[in-house]
Amino acid sequence: MKEVCKAAVVTYNGQVVCREVEMPELKDNEVLVKVHCSLISPGTEMNNPRALREKPAEDKEYAGRFGYSSAGEIIAVKGDVKDLKVGMRVACMGGGAKHASYNAVPVNLVVPIPDNVSYEEATFASLAATSLQAVRRTEPQLGEYGIVLGLGIVGNLAAQLYQLSGARVLCWEALRNRRAIARKCGLKNAIDFRRVNATEKSKEFAAPYGVDFALMAFGGNADKAWESVLAAMKVSADGHQMGRIVAVGGCKFTVGGGAWSGNVDIRPSSRTGAGYHDPAWEYGKDYPDVFVQFTSQRNARELIALIAEKKLKVTPLITHRIKIEDVGTGCDMLIEHPEQAAGVILEY
Repeated sequence: MKEVCKAAVVTYNGQVVCREVEMPELKDNEVLVKVHCSLISPGTEMNNPRALREKPAEDKEYAGRFGYSSAGEIIAVKGDVKDLKVGMRVACMGGGAKHASYNAVPVNLVVPIPDNVSYEEATFASLAATSLQAVRRTEPQLGEYGIVLGLGIVGNLAAQLYQLSGARVLCWEALRNRRAIARKCGLKNAIDFRRVNATEKSKEFAAPYGVDFALMAFGGNADKAWESVLAAMKVSADGHQMGRIVAVGGCKFTVGGGAWSGNVDIRPSSRTGAGYHDPAWEYGKDYPDVFVQFTSQRNARELIALIAEKKLKVTPLITHRIKIEDVGTGCDMLIEHPEQAAGVILEY
């Protein structure tokens, strides 16, 4: 009889349950990790359950596993795993880092964590790397002014990273609990865009220089947000809006017609950095350092270092700690009551 472990599974009708699955078998250049904690992404990971609740799969036996942010201890290795060793405490990213009690993860998606970083904190490495990639796409400069739309995990961490880079940031967020979490993370400037004129507040915040960049860190239709952001950007002497607008949360907006004017640079951003979803790189084939400076792994290493140095705050983002057996409760909360939950940690 094959060994089994516990894992979170999405059913045909969008319910999330804990089931027993076969233990993963190690392939070359992978490490086997005994998972202590994993972090549910309240954005992308909940898209599939939401969709299946609205339109269930025809296959009643459908059961999809998910997850890409976990932390634990290496208990076995196979092939060339570079500096990784059995017994190491590590953060894991990618498709191998599912919500399961054991995971087999490719070498380049694993990062050692120091003793002063907890397993809980380490689970944020993947989403933090997504935030860092968006910040790198923004190219913020010390002294610039920016706005962040959406204070979910990715938006919150990006706003912290903007501040660490020397930029001044104003956040737009309608949910009170997320604004309260932001304050605990050192983000003092957050407004409820539903209650105030966010465009005017942004202009006041950035006066007399104007808003240099914006990050749209949310999903769904963003046409109204796009128009509000565009109106908030700095304006050149010839009347054109200027600056960079980065979209990281999967939001959609129409660029054209009356809403489009000026010389605004629109930059989509996704994933955790170079290498993510490149099988050759994930399994150990590194890019030349001189051409690719910041891979997904290096981004994760830098973020773990910032957490260790207490410069990047992730613990205030944790709102719930739930046993893997009760994973459905956590997912229901993220889908149905986002005003009550942000970072949901699964414990094994």
